Amino acid sequence: MSENRSLFAELRRRSVYKVAVAYIVAGWALSQGIAQVLPVFNIPNWMIRAFVVLITLGLPVALALAWTFDFTPEGIKRTAAIDEISSSPRPKNHLWLYVVIIGAFLSIGLFFLGRYSARESLGFALGPKKSIAVLPFENLSAEKENEYFADGVQDDILTALSKVADLRVISRTSVMSYSAGTQRNLREIAQALGVSHVLEGSVRRSDGKVRVSAQLIDARNDTHVWADTYDRDLSDVFATESDIAKTIVEQLRAKLSASEKAAIEEPPTSDVTAHDLYVRAKLLNESSSFSPRRLEKLVEAAGLLDQAVARDPNFLLAYCLLGNTHGLIYFYGEDHTPAQQAVAEAAVNAAARLRPDAGETHLARADLFYRCYLDYDRARPELALAQRALPNNAQVLALTSFIDRRQSRWQEAIQNLERALGLDPRNWYYLQQLSLSYHFLRRYADEATALDRVNAIVPEDLVSRVARAWVEAEWKADTRPLRNTIEPILKQSPAALASFDQYYLGLAIYDRDFKAAEDAIVAMPAQGLGTDQVMLPVSFWKGLTAQMRGDSAAAETAFLAARAQVEGIVRDQPNYASGVCTLAMIDAGLGRKQQAIEEGRRACELLPVSKDSINGIHMMEFLAIVYAWTGEKDLAIEQLKKTIPYPGSFSYGQLKLHPFWDPLRGDPRFEKIVASLAPKDAASSPQ
Repeated sequence: MSENRSLFAELRRRSVYKVAVAYIVAGWALSQGIAQVLPVFNIPNWMIRAFVVLITLGLPVALALAWTFDFTPEGIKRTAAIDEISSSPRPKNHLWLYVVIIGAFLSIGLFFLGRYSARESLGFALGPKKSIAVLPFENLSAEKENEYFADGVQDDILTALSKVADLRVISRTSVMSYSAGTQRNLREIAQALGVSHVLEGSVRRSDGKVRVSAQLIDARNDTHVWADTYDRDLSDVFATESDIAKTIVEQLRAKLSASEKAAIEEPPTSDVTAHDLYVRAKLLNESSSFSPRRLEKLVEAAGLLDQAVARDPNFLLAYCLLGNTHGLIYFYGEDHTPAQQAVAEAAVNAAARLRPDAGETHLARADLFYRCYLDYDRARPELALAQRALPNNAQVLALTSFIDRRQSRWQEAIQNLERALGLDPRNWYYLQQLSLSYHFLRRYADEATALDRVNAIVPEDLVSRVARAWVEAEWKADTRPLRNTIEPILKQSPAALASFDQYYLGLAIYDRDFKAAEDAIVAMPAQGLGTDQVMLPVSFWKGLTAQMRGDSAAAETAFLAARAQVEGIVRDQPNYASGVCTLAMIDAGLGRKQQAIEEGRRACELLPVSKDSINGIHMMEFLAIVYAWTGEKDLAIEQLKKTIPYPGSFSYGQLKLHPFWDPLRGDPRFEKIVASLAPKDAASSPQ
């Protein structure tokens, strides 16, 4: 016992205890910092573990050094040498205490730094731990038409995962640009999408069999978390998708409720062919945005969905998409008839009969109430129910944003669309819609930024590229960027005009280029072009072009043709504000002053801003044009003053360049309104 006490006393005398405490505290602080901070700099996990092992192995070395050496005022010396010089008690050395205190503070500080700062940085770069992007699966089938089948497998797995509230799942639109079969940098993809994990795979379909291979990668350290291959009958493909989804949930250690598990296990349909038709229709629906051929794509999508539900009358998702597709046709004025409205409602009612409480059904109802009835009070509760069942569905947030915008809640509209982009960061349609919100608010710099983001995502999209140049024309009355963008495209491919015809027509009208205007009219879709729901027929634009040329006879002939086309619509739908507004513009062109003014005013009464802050504003804007065209300058000026304070499409470029406003030019009151919209650097921009 005396020998043990003597050993412990010697350890204490040589400060071995103190060194041990100081080393453990300092080592813990250093380990904490390494483990929390180094992942931010993409240091592999094996290197982090190696650092921690080295720190641990250093403890016995530190203790041996503490036994052998000691700190003195003259520096570090061997303990034996000090003992030989003096046997008097050594002065107390508080260095170890300072090390302990500093190490403790470092440990606490690095803990919180790692828990908050480092975690936030990692979250921004690679997203939270339970986040995933399901990339497009590669089609390994010999038949290329099976590419839709591979897309369907990927989409089903993504949809299943998105129903798990404990996961953050990136929406389909954002992942589709990372096509399969190409070299993909998964770390860069994960960083762009803000996720920690990526799922990729392949599909081979042949002779009634299907092979699905999938692998889950942790993008934070480029490690394969899980991989498997499933060889099954084609009829079991939906069960395979469910098995993969449940495995991913387990691998990410996400909580899975009973209802979420049931949702994952439920197949979308019992018919593989119906599912292929649905996938093709979904792609057409998604690509219809900003396209002058929107009606053609939507009609084709509706036809495919009709075939899908004919094959499987219990196909819930197909009915929901069919309701949305018909609702879009109605909403954009492509076919704004009670019959079209009824078709959209019938599809949604079919979904409601199948599963009235499904999140997709609630979303479809909300979409119907919004697009076909402008009934926001009924749409919002449906969206709240959809949000609970579909926690990762960006469409819920986007539709909420669109309703906010129609109700003049512009800031909320922007915030909800940004939230939708958080789940779908590469959704260029949402970015286009965001740019439109900024356009209405006349925040042109923000509009340009949003379109720049679109062009970075889809640089090959001609419409978005031209739309970005159009901003300069509206903002600064400068058509040069638009012309410099369009002319090289048309020189290389004249047929490309069909994709951005509305902008080329705008350029031609602003520049009074009659030949270009005629070319644009030839390429115009059959239903014409307009502003949101106000569709002006092809004959109207022919009349306007003839009027610009000074050919009054040709203008009258064209306007009469346009009137014959529109008056039937208004007769059948006397309360259709956009149709009445179009008729007012045509009658103004024909010189039917009293009729035009009455129709313009009635359109404003039918669709006030309080009901629709976008098309309601258009009614007010077109009434100002009607007044100008019919010679009522005072009324036109007053209407302009009344309209300008609202967010809307009136811009410096439009008032400065469009022939709509030629009757008011030179009037000091009008010129003052134009100047009020001019950018600060208008003095240096072309006039």
